[in-house]
Formats: sequence, structure tokens, C-alpha cells
Amino acid sequence: MEERGRTILVADDDDDIRALVTLRLQRFGFEVVAAADGEQALALVRDRSPDLAILDVTMPGLTGLEVTRALRADEATKGIPVLLLTARVQDADLAAGLEAGASGYVRKPFEPAELRARIEEVLGAS
Repeated sequence: MEERGRTILVADDDDDIRALVTLRLQRFGFEVVAAADGEQALALVRDRSPDLAILDVTMPGLTGLEVTRALRADEATKGIPVLLLTARVQDADLAAGLEAGASGYVRKPFEPAELRARIEEVLGAS
């Protein structure tokens, strides 16, 4: 898969996690735009039209689930795949994310190989 030219939005309120995910994605060859909260994530999606959004589920303000629902409700963004990044991996949490329209999950803490595999899985299907 050719990553050059593909843009991924990363939204996480934890500065360290956001920086770590951003660094990994850049090493994989992706362009990254980063947001510290859900509102900023929505604004960046509308401005930059990323190929994929990776959203933390538990952010202040708009959560990752709320951002996912907003993306799915908007004709201009409904086709952007979403991976939810979360430590909340109970069946009910996973079901809520998929019901909101997420394409998949990446569990915290994540392994770089797992992150890349989920990205390739989702981008390959989109």
C-alpha cells in the first residue's frame, strides 16, 4: 500500500499518546494532522478531508463516539473511515463504537504493528 500522500487525523486529549501515534504514523509514511479534542477534530476533518480518522473515545467536549456520529451524519464526511483508539474494550464499548459508525478499534496500549495492520485493513477496504 502506498502511504505517501495519504493523510490521517489523530485526535486524542492526551498529549503523549497523540505525539506517539503521530510519530508512528509519520514513520509509516503518512501525513498527520492532530487534534486535542473532538471539536478541533471535526474542524480539521472539514478543512483537510483526511483519508482516515483515528479518534480517542474519551475526550472532553465531544467524545470520539460523538465525532464519529457527526462524521457519519454529514454527506461530505460520511465516507471517511474511523478507527477508535481506546482502553475501553468491553463488548458493550466495542458495540457502541461500531453502532456509531466506526470502522474498527485500536486498543490502548497499542503495538505499532497492530496499529499499522488496522490502518491497512481499513484503508484497503475504503
